[in-house]
Amino acid sequence: MDILTLVVVLAVLGLLVVVGAALALVGLRSSRSGPVLDVRAPEAAQAPYAPEAPPTVEALAPVAGRMARLRSRLRGSQALGAGLLGLLSRERLDDAAWEEVEEVLITADVGVGPTRELVERLRTRVAGAGRRDPDVVRALLREELLALVGPDVDRSLRTATVPDGADGERGVRPAVVLVVGVNGTGKTTTVGKLARVLVADGRTVLLGAADTFRAAAADQLQTWGDRVGAPVVRGPEGGDSASVAFDAVRQGAQGGYDVVLVDTAGRLQNKVGLMDELGKVKRVIEKQGPVDEVLLVLDATTGQNGLVQARVFADVVSVTGIVLTKLDGTAKGGIVLAVQRELGVPVKLVGLGEGPDDLAPFDPEVFVDALLGD
Repeated sequence: MDILTLVVVLAVLGLLVVVGAALALVGLRSSRSGPVLDVRAPEAAQAPYAPEAPPTVEALAPVAGRMARLRSRLRGSQALGAGLLGLLSRERLDDAAWEEVEEVLITADVGVGPTRELVERLRTRVAGAGRRDPDVVRALLREELLALVGPDVDRSLRTATVPDGADGERGVRPAVVLVVGVNGTGKTTTVGKLARVLVADGRTVLLGAADTFRAAAADQLQTWGDRVGAPVVRGPEGGDSASVAFDAVRQGAQGGYDVVLVDTAGRLQNKVGLMDELGKVKRVIEKQGPVDEVLLVLDATTGQNGLVQARVFADVVSVTGIVLTKLDGTAKGGIVLAVQRELGVPVKLVGLGEGPDDLAPFDPEVFVDALLGD
């Protein structure tokens, strides 16, 4: 064996000695510390991935017949019809009696213009009837009130999906509904209730929380969305409300939703800057397509002040429909006639309570019958 071979053999033997010593040291440490255990429970270690369960969505009441169910509340809170029937059933109707009729109507927030029109027509028809039979008077009053409310006005909500582009060449886009109003009218609650109605009708709904001035408003809308299974697009508190509205409409189109409901910040009609901001929200949305419905939420108990609000909002965002809330309790009913005459825009929805299903389509015949106690 030559010297080179001997050196190689000695090197290999040295390496084996080093490796053996290292293995022995590891074994010694392991024996001192005990065996290494898998601290995971067998079930957790072997369980397959399970996606998170979706939130539970409340059962929704059907839309049909809701106004009839709420009729008793309206009937119990209205004195307008009873007062008129009492006056018109008198044996003698002189000028003083007709002035009382006008006073009842104006007190009930009907407004001067509609009151004069109604009284003039009633005087003509009552004189022609010749007798004061209560049933005849009731029938005449019902006909004239119904004519003033407008039974043939289109009160449908534009919430159907819309062809996108000429002849629908790009498919369909969601209907966009912008909801506006002053603080305290029940605006955000109305958005939530309307979402509930639409979901019950089989529509897919996306909510836009464009009231970025109040964190509570976005949280409230989020609660409604969770209850009915409608996602909510929201932005940071104090952020640009127009950007939130734009994103909501964009995501609604990309997600294939049927309806996008956009809640806006409560505006005081005498604050020019805030009203300008509301106009901006609508213009930004319209960069993607038209706004199909602009609903103005009015508190029915505010009377003539509600008409002032309505005029200003109509000038800024072209209101297409009215939602009258709190039309039970202290509301006098005449605001329905007044606001329609003032704006030339129909009342489309009414809120008659605090319950989640207390929002109903406005039915002129049900309304008039309730006023008269039928």
